[in-house]
Amino acid sequence: MSDGLLCYCRAGFEPELAAELAQRAGDAGLGAWPRTERGSGVVELLGADGHQLARALPWRGTIFARQSLQRLAELRGLDPKDRLAPILAAVAASGLHFGALWVEHPDSDAGRPLSGLARAFGNALRPALRKAGLLAAQDDPALPRLHVCFLAGDHALLALGDTRHSAPWPLGIPRLRTHADAPSRSALKLDEAIAVLLDEGERERRLAAGMYAADLGAAPGGWSWILARRYLRVWAIDNGPLAASAHATGLIEHVRADGFRWQPPQTLDWMVCDMVEQPRRVADRMATWLREGWCRQTIFNLKLPMKKRWDETALCLDLLRERAGMPLEIRARQLYHDREEITVFAAPAR
Repeated sequence: MSDGLLCYCRAGFEPELAAELAQRAGDAGLGAWPRTERGSGVVELLGADGHQLARALPWRGTIFARQSLQRLAELRGLDPKDRLAPILAAVAASGLHFGALWVEHPDSDAGRPLSGLARAFGNALRPALRKAGLLAAQDDPALPRLHVCFLAGDHALLALGDTRHSAPWPLGIPRLRTHADAPSRSALKLDEAIAVLLDEGERERRLAAGMYAADLGAAPGGWSWILARRYLRVWAIDNGPLAASAHATGLIEHVRADGFRWQPPQTLDWMVCDMVEQPRRVADRMATWLREGWCRQTIFNLKLPMKKRWDETALCLDLLRERAGMPLEIRARQLYHDREEITVFAAPAR
């Protein structure tokens, strides 16, 4: 039986994730409390059944969690000469059968040196689990995943990944390829946002070739370039110059104007925005675009302050809903390629 959640996040954002999880659990009427250490990249939510928590706080509904798993067991004082036996015993005690095994470590300064241990231990644990009848002979996505997260060489957490309520990538980080001709590294942020905030069907339906989009604060053109690679026609709005590779797509029209003042001549399928500006001002402008019907959907970034980042996030999303003047579908996430910011998808609710 699961006794809580195990969540991964960007190192340094543990207080924000802990505050988010505690508030959402309270709103769901579940008396759970967070446990974490700053810089660890890990937050545990304890004190309530993990299955209930996972259903009430699904990974796709969280903002600061890269991954959300049902916590099964904590093993301390593992003997480096025999980590296998106690972990096998703990897995057997769960009474569960798993479809895949992921052995991981936190994405933090303390966690990254454990990558070699995680890789080698996974190679040893996988056949042992199969021999014991605890793991499918071939990866089976219909069954839950077993996650073993090493916090130290003698300290591991065991968790269950429900494929319906957890990220489909190890550590919750999608592996994206950096394109040599991308105008900027920020292109990876929009590439990741499309992968994380939209499902496969939505990516086909919502980003169809021939659609029209605007990119506010576009220079040097990384986000415009990502949309053009999907054969959208883009107005790149910025007084600054665009990179040659953005112009080379033939689908991007550079408009020298202030992104906060420019209005489209027609309703657009998309508006995207990665301007460095106060988050409340950005949220207000995004709400105007949706309220006035200037775009059908948007992806944008909110740059967060150094303190009270969860409070500012909640305030900005409430402001977006209020000033849009209509029910909205909102998905927000701190992406792997984000830093002091979150990325938001918003569209009128269907």
